[in-house]
Amino acid sequence: MSARILVVYYSSTGSVHRLAEAVRGGATEAGAQVRLRRVSELAPDEAIASNEDWIAHKQATDDVVPVATLDDLEWANGYAFGTPTRYGAPAAQLKQFIDSASSLWHEGKLADKPVTTFVSSAELHGGQEATILSLNNVFYHWGSIIVPLGYTDDIVYAAGGNPYGTSWPAGFPSSMPDETVLQCAHYQGGRLAHFAELLSAAPTPAAD
Repeated sequence: MSARILVVYYSSTGSVHRLAEAVRGGATEAGAQVRLRRVSELAPDEAIASNEDWIAHKQATDDVVPVATLDDLEWANGYAFGTPTRYGAPAAQLKQFIDSASSLWHEGKLADKPVTTFVSSAELHGGQEATILSLNNVFYHWGSIIVPLGYTDDIVYAAGGNPYGTSWPAGFPSSMPDETVLQCAHYQGGRLAHFAELLSAAPTPAAD
């Protein structure tokens, strides 16, 4: 069975969106079917209006990238989640989508699937690793198979050396990921697709 990858993310000003596109590219190049999806925006209009980059990114993507649904989660046999850091935790927009998936979790439809995570923060030490670890707590409950970058390729070192997942210190105002970081995200997508294909072909362990 081929890999079916869902790349689902939240991005306010675009840096996580760029990472998501690179993850999609890597998974596609590895032979996977890929759905790129954004989660719904929850921020009030006045918050969005306070940042020109936020306005521009929303206008550029709202009619281009579909909103993620539970059907997308059920369809996929591998997941890549992307988020900006929010005080060392994922953005509320992404967490709300995850929280809506309890019905699939109860039915066991999220278990035994590989998952990987990528992040962006304003500062170099702005909670990137903590955010990934926070999301991993969700995936333990799902019964997912966490696929980190590790130090499995030289591109990880070149992109900053984060073994947890691709991360980008965007600064403020936010900047877009550089080419090396995008290459790392591309590699991460291919790595996820590889494990999704392997696991989808393996028999499901029988319960006692």
